[in-house]
Amino acid sequence: MFTSLAGSSVVVTGGSKGIGKGIAAVFAADGARLVLAGRDGVALEATAGQLRTEGAEVVTCVADVANPGDCARLASAAVDAYGGIDVLCANAGMFPEQPLAAMSPEDLEQTLGVNLKGTIFATQACLPALTASGRGRVVVTSSITGPITGVPGWAHYGASKAGQLGFVRAAAVELAPHAITVNAVLPGNVLTEGLAGMGEDYLAAMTRSIPLGRLGDVADIGHACLFLASREAGFITGQTIVVDGGQVLPEALA
Repeated sequence: MFTSLAGSSVVVTGGSKGIGKGIAAVFAADGARLVLAGRDGVALEATAGQLRTEGAEVVTCVADVANPGDCARLASAAVDAYGGIDVLCANAGMFPEQPLAAMSPEDLEQTLGVNLKGTIFATQACLPALTASGRGRVVVTSSITGPITGVPGWAHYGASKAGQLGFVRAAAVELAPHAITVNAVLPGNVLTEGLAGMGEDYLAAMTRSIPLGRLGDVADIGHACLFLASREAGFITGQTIVVDGGQVLPEALA
């Protein structure tokens, strides 16, 4: 039985929908106090309202993690609300499709800005509070795409997600003296609003590629994040957990 995170202050970026919403729900069920960040204030409040009806303590902060000033404001909001930050779930991300030949500098900058720079900016902003916690946790949502697999049309996305792992390893060493662990979860195909938008044929093809025979649920990712944030995971840092139903294992599709 893991020690409960009840009462812990947890920041979830990209927390209004998709995997971020799933992460927030799992932490809320464990009694954590949440700060949800995202660019869409309406969606943030809808998610927060739903969690509050289930008994969760939640505040929101409209923020773009690609903006260091917004990240600083987010960290301040968490400290103001709960007196500190124990866990940062650096989850905010985007996955626009764009063939390499047509990719503009703006396309590249936007994806790297949110996925990679946003992870770094959010961690920097939360660092003083995570250090003061004495048991700080940073859990990054990366992906199997980039670190393990490659998908045509998502070269910029894959680069950003692989880059996150370089950050995780270096930050884990640098922050270890402050008792802060830094780890990453690598989701495979998880059923979110974005994935559903790819169409039924895509969903069926992805399901066939997963040995466990189903797409991931957002709670699957949330539980992996909760484990890495737990006291029991306190000796794990600079590591990755692949949560993909075995998708990357077969040498060829059956």
